[in-house]
Amino acid sequence: MTGEVERLNVLLKNFENIGQKNIFRFWDELDEQKRSLFLDQLEQLEMDKLEKFQKLIKEKASQYEFGTLVPFDVIPLPQKKIEHQRYKNAIGIGEKLLRNGQVAILLVAGGQGSRLGFDGPKGTFPVGPVTGRTLFQCHVEKVIALEKRYGHIIPFYIMTSETNHRQTLDFFQEKKYFGKKPESFLFFNQGVNPALDKNHKLLLAQKWQISVAPDGHGGLLQAVLKNKIIQDMKQKGVEYIFYFQVDNPLCHICDPAFLGYHVIHQSEMSAKTVKKRDSEEKLGNIGTIDGKVVTIEYSELSPDEKTATREDGRLVFEQGSIAIHVFSRSFWERLFASGFELPYHVAEKSIPFIDENGKRVIPKDKNGYKFEQFIFDAFSYANKVMVLETKREKDFSPIKNKNGLDSPETARRDLSNLYASWLVKAGYNIPRKNSGDVAIHIEISPLYADNMNVLMNKQPKNLKINHNILIE
Repeated sequence: MTGEVERLNVLLKNFENIGQKNIFRFWDELDEQKRSLFLDQLEQLEMDKLEKFQKLIKEKASQYEFGTLVPFDVIPLPQKKIEHQRYKNAIGIGEKLLRNGQVAILLVAGGQGSRLGFDGPKGTFPVGPVTGRTLFQCHVEKVIALEKRYGHIIPFYIMTSETNHRQTLDFFQEKKYFGKKPESFLFFNQGVNPALDKNHKLLLAQKWQISVAPDGHGGLLQAVLKNKIIQDMKQKGVEYIFYFQVDNPLCHICDPAFLGYHVIHQSEMSAKTVKKRDSEEKLGNIGTIDGKVVTIEYSELSPDEKTATREDGRLVFEQGSIAIHVFSRSFWERLFASGFELPYHVAEKSIPFIDENGKRVIPKDKNGYKFEQFIFDAFSYANKVMVLETKREKDFSPIKNKNGLDSPETARRDLSNLYASWLVKAGYNIPRKNSGDVAIHIEISPLYADNMNVLMNKQPKNLKINHNILIE
């Protein structure tokens, strides 16, 4: 008990100095185990970070210096003959990287499916139009297809969160890693940050636990450093990292053209974009401020900036970032050597908490703040950046909402439309709705064909097109 008392006294003094002593108000009600858990959590809390968060709230801003945003030059979809030749050259370079084993995959998968009405990690959500293949299975089977094509095992790093790490590991073990070698995976946890209420006080999630939230996809870099991912990559000969997020089943994983352009432009950090549906689509805007490359969230653009158009009527900010990146490993090494820190962004949220009477409250209104880092803020640290436009129908159909746009329904529709385009090229007539979307559900296993050319070479026979199609 003497050790516990000493730990408590030190923490009481530290938290009293920053006006946070109130978090100990239920200490006398806790048993020995809960007291120990509470002290463990508080000792891991970075006090300077907490003070930084309090200051950010007072300033009502992030650490971001905002100025005049100028759209970044994007490599457009190829139209002219010379552009098609450059695209072909980029594919060749990217394929060489894959054959040489120089590429790893990093999947951000820390989210839960709660917004979709689904209980479990988002990666375990069923999305296959016919079979209900999960997001994780879709992604892993694409990677297996790449490994067979290029003759090299691709290291697969998956960043989870405190809330879903164990569930994710159990899921992969239960599914026997979908046939990919278990030793080629490395699962690691992103960090968390404390939440604060409107009075800048720490919130309690339990009487023995302060409220914390994942530190955002930008927390990836600190998690990579903490878990010695770079050392693992070096040992495996990885020079380039393909990054994407778990909720996009359409993602063209390790797109050789994207990898190739990254190398051609000697880029340290690259991004893919699509043309926005409209000025209100919730995608980031890549541009420059005083010559520095940045990404500004859709919510940070003024109404005039969102709707500003060029002489030809196109939006000034018509390209939206879709959270698909390539990083050079050397870029990350340079960042870590410099002791960098990405800026924090403040988000006002509704956060459950324990009130003064020890009751758990789930507020209807926003009652506090969470603090996140965003991976796209790393652009401003890169010496060279490349941005490549891609086709939405081949690369981007995120699952963000339960219904409507960017929902499971639209993702399954887009997957069916993609597979239908391959079958049309193979000579089949596919029934359509008046909207132009396919009138049936279509699913093609990546293990059978992960792109149109592979399907064309296999020429599937005796397909009945008057009902749902599954090709495995």
